[in-house]
Amino acid sequence: MAAAAVGPGPVAIPVSLSTASVYPESCAAAFDIASRLGYDGVEVMVWTDPVTQEAGALSRLAEHYGIPVRSVHAPTLLLTQRVWGTDPWGKVDRSIELAGEVGAATVVLHPPFRWQREYAAGFADGVARREADTGICLAVENMYPWRARNREIEAYLPHWDPVRMPYDHVTLDLSHTATAGSDALVMVGDLGARLVHLHLADGSGSVLDEHLVPGHGTQPCAEVLESLAAQRFSGDVVVEVGTRKLASELRESRLAESLVFARLHLEPRNTDAAPLDEPAHSSARSRGRRPAP
Repeated sequence: MAAAAVGPGPVAIPVSLSTASVYPESCAAAFDIASRLGYDGVEVMVWTDPVTQEAGALSRLAEHYGIPVRSVHAPTLLLTQRVWGTDPWGKVDRSIELAGEVGAATVVLHPPFRWQREYAAGFADGVARREADTGICLAVENMYPWRARNREIEAYLPHWDPVRMPYDHVTLDLSHTATAGSDALVMVGDLGARLVHLHLADGSGSVLDEHLVPGHGTQPCAEVLESLAAQRFSGDVVVEVGTRKLASELRESRLAESLVFARLHLEPRNTDAAPLDEPAHSSARSRGRRPAP
């Protein structure tokens, strides 16, 4: 099962492209762009695009472009509530099956919505059992409270913050930390070896989940990447940014910029690092950022 660990020396941390980063272009377009820009892999967001749901089609794309599917994002978003039916465990199980068929080691999933009380009651145990039965890593993603009209709504059960939950494997999303007002660097330290997957994006702290290009918001994207590199992270970094309002040429430019940013800050440095199970603390928070356009 995939897991982060401290290894004997510097490692090349793979950087994948989420198919969500090219929306509204197709899943096939994501493979093409990822291959041309030099990404190491693709994370498939299971969506209404039928190609994202079909192992044979994904395997043919991976073979054609010479770029693997490294992870699968289960359709557990608000916008994908009816993809693969409405049974939440059915969605998770089909995502695990898809991951196994395409050779992906990780399935990313969101915590249950608060109205999915039965699903939420057995969520942590169900995740652990499926990991043990299948050998696929189920990395539960950090979310955020919903805010509207000066009110804060707890939209997720058991909680939107995975640090306090018993999950063995966690995905840290840096757009979600911005929306939640969480300290991403403290979360990296608190999660330790449970952190196996990073969604690289940025945010300004808006109530909206912005998924800005890294370096265009207020999150310590550079510091998080540098911390992972120093600690010889063995998980995946996935660029998950929003480009739906951009023309194709500018979309590719922003995705190329995101990859360069990731590679730059994942470059191993000759510094001593604390083990993954010790808290990390913020340093120069302004490095590697620029104002949002």
